[in-house]
Amino acid sequence: MTIQNDNTADVQVMIADSPALIEAAQKVRYQVFYDEYGATPNDEMARKRMDFDKYDVMTDHLVVVDRRQSENLGVVGTYRLLRANKLHEGHDFYTADEFDIHRLKESGADLLELGRSCVLPEYRTRPVLQLLWEGIAQYLAEHKIDLMFGCASFNGTDVSKIERELSYLYHYHLASDSLRARALDDLYVDMNILPKNEISHNMKRVFANLPPLIKGYIRLGASIGEGAIIDHNFNTIDVCIILPTHLVTERYLKHYQRKTHGQMPTDSQFARDMRAHENT
Repeated sequence: MTIQNDNTADVQVMIADSPALIEAAQKVRYQVFYDEYGATPNDEMARKRMDFDKYDVMTDHLVVVDRRQSENLGVVGTYRLLRANKLHEGHDFYTADEFDIHRLKESGADLLELGRSCVLPEYRTRPVLQLLWEGIAQYLAEHKIDLMFGCASFNGTDVSKIERELSYLYHYHLASDSLRARALDDLYVDMNILPKNEISHNMKRVFANLPPLIKGYIRLGASIGEGAIIDHNFNTIDVCIILPTHLVTERYLKHYQRKTHGQMPTDSQFARDMRAHENT
């Protein structure tokens, strides 16, 4: 899978097809998470300047490659994609370390966990991010995914600095009961900090202050699990993002379908049930 668009002629998105490309993605992850955002690496990570864990061998690695760059084989961004049928025996999703996701796993949906999303600062532009989402859209269609989920983060660990943003997500974007993940009890941070009437008059400003990734998910139609968690190792406060793929905006999936005649992943029983529920 390789995707380019007119606004990024020298930049393409593909699934990493070699160990070298995966290692390049891990090095970019290290630059963003550890050098830029202040996560704490273990000794081996620090020595190799790579971010890695046990899930890397189970996932597909979507990479953004700038052919003009020589460092890290031109990789400037990455997303880690984990399908349920790729989980090794005895393993659960990465998100399950922070959130109770049993409702998602029991929903009957074909699941995709999104994780380790990062793009180098100079490539955090609308055309590059759009290209990244076009790559995800193609992946959804190819693998007939019904439901995406994963952790998305605020940088820093001081809840008081983002109480308006957490309260906004709680009051306006909480997931439905049937799909609502919940922060594990021993990690649970209440997001219902400020009353709704303190948020309602200033919603646009609060939304504008959300991290770009969370803002993008909300624009696509995502909802949020109940409770946040503080990840001291990554220097973040995490929320759980839940996104049925039939809600992904037409500019991605319909655009992909027009270009490739691919089938939209909306013909499963799960998708039909979700649309029927929304229309009642």
